[in-house]
Amino acid sequence: MNYVTGVVMQFTTQGAEEVVIKSRGRFISRAVDVAEVARKRFLEGQIDIAPNGIEVGSEEFDNKEGKRIRVSYVEIKLIKK
Repeated sequence: MNYVTGVVMQFTTQGAEEVVIKSRGRFISRAVDVAEVARKRFLEGQIDIAPNGIEVGSEEFDNKEGKRIRVSYVEIKLIKK
């Protein structure tokens, strides 16, 4: 809920025209939930997902043990209508 509040605050009090929600790994579902709750409950009819506003991919990096791993990510761009 803190993330939803942050998105809503960016649009309402900060006057943002767009907000990008980024997440990776097992937290991708949380980013989707944040975008949907902000869009359908708090700012219904005021914001929407930008055209071509969803980017998915994966990045590789070394973990703590030095093993090369690949982690998926998602970026969701919300815009003011």
